[in-house]
Amino acid sequence: MSTQIERDAALIDALGGPAKVAEKLGYDKANGGLQRVQNWIARGIPAAVKVERPDLFMPGVKVRKPAKAEV
Repeated sequence: MSTQIERDAALIDALGGPAKVAEKLGYDKANGGLQRVQNWIARGIPAAVKVERPDLFMPGVKVRKPAKAEV
């Protein structure tokens, strides 16, 4: 059985690797964005990042947009 960190590393690989993931997230590769994603291979993808980008990190999860509030 794989750990969450191993699953996260596999997901990063499936998305094209750290450079491609950094690009998809809009991180500046020259200013630490690439290293940030590279670190996730050993540490796991932060939950806040997964929630912020479920389209990338939570495949199969349907995300509902909040209803507009009546004013």
